[in-house]
Amino acid sequence: MPALDLDNDADIITMRLSSSDTLFVACLCAEWCASCREYRVGFDALADTHPGICFVWVDIETHADRLYDFDVENFPTIIIENSYATCFFGAVLPYPQIITKMLGNLSSLPRIKHAPKLRPVLVDS
Repeated sequence: MPALDLDNDADIITMRLSSSDTLFVACLCAEWCASCREYRVGFDALADTHPGICFVWVDIETHADRLYDFDVENFPTIIIENSYATCFFGAVLPYPQIITKMLGNLSSLPRIKHAPKLRPVLVDS
């Protein structure tokens, strides 16, 4: 299954993120960005190979009303959250292998103490 998106899969996203056991990976991008459009193929492939993780593609311009707390300076910006903490929040090079490495060792990722959490924004909207 490719990454979910807010325009077509809001109910599925809410359902999946309602479980506290679900790891969540979001890509914050923009449709006008050529790098983002190219990266989407690899991000979808990651979602296919990790069906237990909720992968969500978020267009920051289409959904700006929900993302006012998120400072996105570069694309793609990745958020990895469990139900307790933001494990990663930042821009990455557009290579899916980077996320694969991060997912392989979540304990090595620094917990971001003051990063806004996207999970409640998507579930409570």
